[in-house]
Amino acid sequence: MPKVVILVTAAPDLNGHKTGLWLEECAAPYYIFKDKGYEVVLASPSAGPVPIDQVSVSDDFFTDDSKKFLHDAEAVGALSHSVELGSIDMSTVDCIYLAGGHGACVDFINNPSVTKAVQAIYAANKTVASVCHGVIALADCHQLDGTPLVKGRKVTGFSNSEEEAVELTEVVPYLLESKLKEQGCEYEKGENWSSKVCVDGNLITGQNPQSSAEVARTIVEILG
Repeated sequence: MPKVVILVTAAPDLNGHKTGLWLEECAAPYYIFKDKGYEVVLASPSAGPVPIDQVSVSDDFFTDDSKKFLHDAEAVGALSHSVELGSIDMSTVDCIYLAGGHGACVDFINNPSVTKAVQAIYAANKTVASVCHGVIALADCHQLDGTPLVKGRKVTGFSNSEEEAVELTEVVPYLLESKLKEQGCEYEKGENWSSKVCVDGNLITGQNPQSSAEVARTIVEILG
């Protein structure tokens, strides 16, 4: 069975803004992968307990999959004892999926272990997938010839208009949409808070939390 690493942030704070993992972006794919019988590893850049963005478990953001996850002892245990990404032999992994949450803007960038893992999977022509702010990790990655990983590729990620809507444009290190465009990708986006997924070869990206399940289903289509 395929082995998928779900990479989640371990950062609880972004420039004074309390944040962490956006739970939906982990929970929905987690169950889609588990239902297919995949081996699923929950990893983070630094291992250990994973902070959850409290907004993601409130009101309409608290989805059925998120509720199921928090009542699932095995899932909560894995999130509380996340595996250090750098300890995983990436040659044994079929797909790395990078979940979002604004915490990813802290420990998914300027992080050699994250960059190394993504580039290793990509270079092996295995599946690299990410959603929302998880896409920020791709901005640090390069193809074998040194060009940006996203250059010339169809890509999406959390849009400038969505960042403006949550009033964090001055908090994030940079606007993800703008950064991806600067690196020469063919950036695509849908309406705010609607599912949008781009597939370009072995690279899969989703725009926002609403895209996480579609990204996971796309991964399943590829891995079988």
